[in-house]
Amino acid sequence: MKIAVIASEVAPFSKTGGLGDVVGALPPHLAKGAEVVVIAPRHRPSNGLASSVTAQVPIRDTTQTATFETALIGTVPVYLVAHPCFDRDGVYGDAAGDYPDNCERFVFFCRAALELLHALKFEPDVIHVHDWQTALIPIYLKTIYAERFPRTKSVLTIHNLTYQGIFWHWDLPMTGLDWTLFNHAQLEFHGKINLLKGGLVFADAITTVSPTYAREIQTPGHGCQLDGVLADRKNAITGILNGIDTNTWNPATDPLLPARYSAAAMTNKATCKAQVQKKLGLKASKAPLFCFIGRLIEQKGIDLILRTLDAIRLRGAQMAILGGGDGHYRKALEKAASGDVAVRFGFDETLAHELQGGSDFLLMPSLYEPCGLSQMYALRYGTIPVVRNTGGLADTVRHGQTGIVFTDYTAEALLGGVDEALAVYKNSKTLKAMRSAAMAEEVGWSLSAKKYVDLFRALS
Repeated sequence: MKIAVIASEVAPFSKTGGLGDVVGALPPHLAKGAEVVVIAPRHRPSNGLASSVTAQVPIRDTTQTATFETALIGTVPVYLVAHPCFDRDGVYGDAAGDYPDNCERFVFFCRAALELLHALKFEPDVIHVHDWQTALIPIYLKTIYAERFPRTKSVLTIHNLTYQGIFWHWDLPMTGLDWTLFNHAQLEFHGKINLLKGGLVFADAITTVSPTYAREIQTPGHGCQLDGVLADRKNAITGILNGIDTNTWNPATDPLLPARYSAAAMTNKATCKAQVQKKLGLKASKAPLFCFIGRLIEQKGIDLILRTLDAIRLRGAQMAILGGGDGHYRKALEKAASGDVAVRFGFDETLAHELQGGSDFLLMPSLYEPCGLSQMYALRYGTIPVVRNTGGLADTVRHGQTGIVFTDYTAEALLGGVDEALAVYKNSKTLKAMRSAAMAEEVGWSLSAKKYVDLFRALS
């Protein structure tokens, strides 16, 4: 079986969140029983990568040249599209917001990816695409590229339904697609074009990154106005939980930790805690340390954390927050910083590992969470997750066994979860048992990769 994985980011070459991690980790597992290639944009100039292939890409009324730099993830070939439209500081935007030419950028990328496969004479059995940035590909496979890829099926994975690729309708000619597709049942969305909607209609199969999220998005509360489209395609939807890279995220071997530990030898977790307290300017203390690692946006529940920070501190606990995002949250967190509350803005891979290793609890009070990876990293590191009962959090954390799960999206419910965590912390026997159970959870890619392979084989 031949599989092409096409996405807008792939770790370690580009990453803004979980999508890059998934696209970097899944293909080597798929390659154990298939021939796999990965295609992504090269978002920043890179060193040491060879430019080996070019392709002519139709866009608007012209043809542009795409150059592909080659690399490897394990043994899997990666082709990175080098073009001026991707040589920017941000992947999707900057401090001013989304790039205004994002539609053109990702139309170009989708067509470049298909032109590359044709140039390589690589006709996939399945093309696995991700989110709105590559949602045009299932449409192209049924329309203007149908003759080139007559046997190829498409699978579209939704990582976050909130982001849909909605653009004004006069961008449609840029895609090369016919105006007949601009209708309520296909690409039209309140007078605009919706790339994700089109992909959902045309894909041979749809997956989401957790079973619970697959059910949630078919309801008005979580469907982001596409619940009707998804309900119509319910028989094509499968929820497959993401995994994590258990080699990178392993407290027994993690080179980013000041000291390493395992479920059988936990002593050095206290060393990690002391070091991260010192690094962040927190008081040296045996007080329970909670952390939050993620984007500072409403989806992640940062509103609830801000409303409970004082109460957490008054309960004798410490809090460390790492993330980048909305400016008004940054200002509020800056005011809250103290000897018991540490805040660091931006993305810091080393500090993320240090917080997972040194914290006692991870807070993830998400309004919604398609999958979430931080809670799985936390399980791996014996850092007990305190999470809201939604999406992938509901699928990965077992209340009272591997973590604390609360239901309501309120500050009171979050504080109730914190109080349960503090009760666990005070009982060393319970804490030890919960940490051991958490670290024993299967959070790698083996099982999920098999589910993807089974789905791909059923299509091909």
